[in-house]
Amino acid sequence: MSRPSISLRVATFNVSMEADNYRRRDQPRDPCALERRLRSGRHRQIRNLAEILQRVRPDVVLLNEFDHIKDPRRGSHAFQRHYLSVSQNGQRPIHYRHHYCAPVNSGEASPLDIDGDGVASATAGDAWGFGHYPGQYGMLVLSRFPIAREAVRSLRLFPWHKMPGALEPRLPDGSPFYDQATWRQLRLSSKAHWDLPIKVRDRTLHLLAAHPTPPVFDGPERRNAARNFDEIRLWADYVDPARSDYLVDDCGGRGGLAEGSAFVIAGDYNASPVEGRSLPGAIEQLLEHPLINGDVEPASEGGRAHSPDNLHGPSHTADWRARVDYLLPSRAGIQVSASGVFWPEPCSDLAYLVAHRRASSDHRLVWLDLQLI
Repeated sequence: MSRPSISLRVATFNVSMEADNYRRRDQPRDPCALERRLRSGRHRQIRNLAEILQRVRPDVVLLNEFDHIKDPRRGSHAFQRHYLSVSQNGQRPIHYRHHYCAPVNSGEASPLDIDGDGVASATAGDAWGFGHYPGQYGMLVLSRFPIAREAVRSLRLFPWHKMPGALEPRLPDGSPFYDQATWRQLRLSSKAHWDLPIKVRDRTLHLLAAHPTPPVFDGPERRNAARNFDEIRLWADYVDPARSDYLVDDCGGRGGLAEGSAFVIAGDYNASPVEGRSLPGAIEQLLEHPLINGDVEPASEGGRAHSPDNLHGPSHTADWRARVDYLLPSRAGIQVSASGVFWPEPCSDLAYLVAHRRASSDHRLVWLDLQLI
């Protein structure tokens, strides 16, 4: 006798809740900017973000670009207490009992010359992942269901060079961009790659969360584009037992997911199959993977209206006109019943929530309704 299916809604949302989003260009950088705004409960952008979550009501959501704040009472718990648990514009509050956040590579100082300017220094370009202070562009997962913390895996520290066939950045003459000492220390993940097992009654859903670097802001060596490609590839290998033996997590565990595991790959992947500057085939590593359901393409009428002359406008997830935010479920154990992008049309009463970046974000929330079977 088969088990009854379980329904839940999963979402991903790049919320632009990093300190630089809250400063003018003439102001000094303040790594505590988010913490203060979370404490106040009054910041308009954060209230709008909370309203979007209250309207869409995902059971599990990954928030990209939520600065990592070490003390959860000042970070994720403050967001819950002062915004999500408070009605925004008449919406019903939403409560997530389970939160997960952890350190990320962005802004964490390295001893290396990662940006290739000839000097190893305490600058954003020489951090393990680009960032002006530790925790910038962090990640936060909120869940109504328990997260099996003892089984969480992180590949934040995985060395890039240990990926077989890694795309080592090279100069136009074919010589390596990095010396061997630097190349052998570089981490692959620009923020982190997390495997969060979420206990949905008697099932386990693996949320695979990441935020690969944008494939731009580099030079002819295309180091960021190469890193973006291989950060995406990490999940393509992780979900396939035939390709994951080389992977070692931050606690020394080897390999990836077990065969037949139910999972959803979530996050801002900074890559589109038809737009932008990612390397050819970057996101297709996931979209065309035999174990991943890349058939569902969430869409919105707001995206269509934003780019009326663009065939791909309905599936855009960023206001700079590209699909870069993804929820990609496994073919095993999951059926998709509905999907969408929260992007109200300009004529909608909700247009104020996405009117511009400071209204909420330059990205849009993407959601899937799933049946765990």
